[in-house]
Amino acid sequence: MSKTIIVANRLPVKLSKNENGFQLTPSEGGLATGLGSIYKQGDNCWIGWPGLEVSEPEEQDKVTTQLAALSLHPVYLTQTEIAEYYEGFSNSVLWPVFHYYASTYADYKQSNWKYYQEVNAKFCEAVVASAQPGDTIWVHDYQLLLLPQMLRERLKDVSIGFFLHIPFPSHEMFRLIPWRAELLKGILGADLIGFHTFDDVRHFLSAVTRILPMQVSSNMIDCGDYSVVAEAFPMGIDDRRYSELPLQPEVGTQIKEIKDIFKQEKLVLTIDRLDYSKGILQRLQAFELLLKRHPEYVGKITLYMIVVPSRDTVPQYKELRDQIDKRAGNINGRYRTISWSPIQYYYRSVSIETLSALYSCADVCLVTPMRDGMNLVSKEYVASRIHNDGVLILSEMAGASKELIDAIIVNPNNVNEVCEAIVQAINMPVAEQRERMNQMRQIVAKFNVNHWVKLFMERLHEVKLLQRSMQSRHVASVTEQSIAKRYQKTHQRIIFLDYDGTLVDFKANVNDAIPDAELRGILQELMNDAANRIVLISGRKHENLEEWFGNSNMFLVAEHGAWSKRPGEDWQKITGLSTQWKKDILPVLEQYVDRTPGSFIEEKTYSLVWHYRKAQEGLGELRANELMNTLKYLATDKGLQLLPGDKVVEVKNMEINKGKAALTLVEEKEFDFIMALGDDYTDEDIFRTLPDSAITIKVGNKRSAAKFYLRNPAEVRHMLKGLYDNLLVPNS
Repeated sequence: MSKTIIVANRLPVKLSKNENGFQLTPSEGGLATGLGSIYKQGDNCWIGWPGLEVSEPEEQDKVTTQLAALSLHPVYLTQTEIAEYYEGFSNSVLWPVFHYYASTYADYKQSNWKYYQEVNAKFCEAVVASAQPGDTIWVHDYQLLLLPQMLRERLKDVSIGFFLHIPFPSHEMFRLIPWRAELLKGILGADLIGFHTFDDVRHFLSAVTRILPMQVSSNMIDCGDYSVVAEAFPMGIDDRRYSELPLQPEVGTQIKEIKDIFKQEKLVLTIDRLDYSKGILQRLQAFELLLKRHPEYVGKITLYMIVVPSRDTVPQYKELRDQIDKRAGNINGRYRTISWSPIQYYYRSVSIETLSALYSCADVCLVTPMRDGMNLVSKEYVASRIHNDGVLILSEMAGASKELIDAIIVNPNNVNEVCEAIVQAINMPVAEQRERMNQMRQIVAKFNVNHWVKLFMERLHEVKLLQRSMQSRHVASVTEQSIAKRYQKTHQRIIFLDYDGTLVDFKANVNDAIPDAELRGILQELMNDAANRIVLISGRKHENLEEWFGNSNMFLVAEHGAWSKRPGEDWQKITGLSTQWKKDILPVLEQYVDRTPGSFIEEKTYSLVWHYRKAQEGLGELRANELMNTLKYLATDKGLQLLPGDKVVEVKNMEINKGKAALTLVEEKEFDFIMALGDDYTDEDIFRTLPDSAITIKVGNKRSAAKFYLRNPAEVRHMLKGLYDNLLVPNS
């Protein structure tokens, strides 16, 4: 039976040591709750650091045995590894960069990077020791970005998922990291990469195409041997637990106490871990502005602020805590009365029961991080409001704002807006509160943590099936041998070959893609066989093909079929076609050349081509989409066809078609072996036109009507060599 292995930096328990030995306390975190349904089943397990240095071998054995009973497998880290990998690289490079604080807090130390690699390798060894073929491995978060690729290199026939729980930054921010390419390659070892929001997916795909670069089609990344899917999976919470907690007697008692204390005041709740990304100082600024601008609320509103201690030995965090203490103290000192304090400030952790009581009592929950992956506090508050009242104020920078659209959405940098949002919230009619809260509670209930787990796992299974189907289409050794045997047994063959992207790689300068000695040798070997008719069918100008192959024994088809040349004859062009349309289309293309540095126009007999291979990555694609939309109706009116190709947009006469040109040649004889290879949109016409018995091969693993695919021109050349090499081997 295959199993699922969860891998995260921390295990879902807290390990502590006392005179009786080691104690294990279950973690209350959202991830631990959500994945509990997985790692506790059957042979499934969770691999991670227990949260405490355990250095003695005997102690490690005891802790390992204790954890094994809970389906947990520890990865032991030394104090140096914790300092360099966790406090260093994870929290001094990745955390600030991913939260857009690179210039303020990021510190790029080479030693941190070295330990980050070593600890990821340590996690890899732990997974390899447990994993079997057919297993599913789900890696979590920014501490283990290198792990997916390490696992792919070590383990065959496993499914690898990766989920990032923090935001993924824009390409401009991510590229500041010195080891950016290595980190991206590490993540791309996964089959499925999950993020909280579509914005994160977009940023990741942008970084991949600009930094590595790799081909991306929609949300699928071509990694050569396999394709990776990047998708948004907004994480939920255990909504049932939070909606049941207020009904417990212990929580009910605390609710009554809180309501008795604050019965005359509107209670505004905020709860955060101590971190510069949470916007705590800006929130205090907005609350102070409210008291200053609206003195009528003095004595009638209380900010109940809980800050959970985190990394406060680190200088930046200690400084942040001091600033929060000072700001909260100043506000209380200025506005406090004998019977009222504007801010109830607690620097401590609270139990889930106390948290539930506060969620139940708070008239307003103020969640205003400067940047956050999802922020589950907002969802916990909503799930706790069992009477469908209360108001959520939510930062647009939190992933949850994309789902909880009935909250009051604010820009956390705009203290005026946050201030007025609090006023709006405490004055909101109960009917409106219920209408908004009812909508949000339905969303939180439907898209809960179990739904998140189920969705991710189902999609991972689908991606794996997709990869396997693509592998079966890939012309690997077995398929190659099968094609070669069929070739060997036949006597009337026709082979259609595209040129750019099929026989040669694309070049930044189109005139540099000249045939090399190896390619000429391959084509000559194929032409030497009298049973073969080799057809070079390209979008190139006929002048190019004449210069390179004019004296060969090949059939040449240029400009997608507008020109053709049989061996030993002159070039013939299709007659009766108009080029009057060019004078209307050319000015439009020239306009896009002016607006897109690096682009240029190529004029052929019956077509115009706008090239943008040299344009800035992203800008070229943007302009190409604009151009397609601009020309769409004009082209239809004039009987023209728009062809989006590899870094090109071509406009040509509708009558010109590679498929028609190929079919004309196929119908001349009774061929018993028909094969076509091409990489472009225009080659799809050939694949669709040829009979079912034909062998059709797409170069590049994009969607295609072709039966098979090869990855690149190098694989094409290898396969073509295999055809005549096999003829040299006698039949057994």
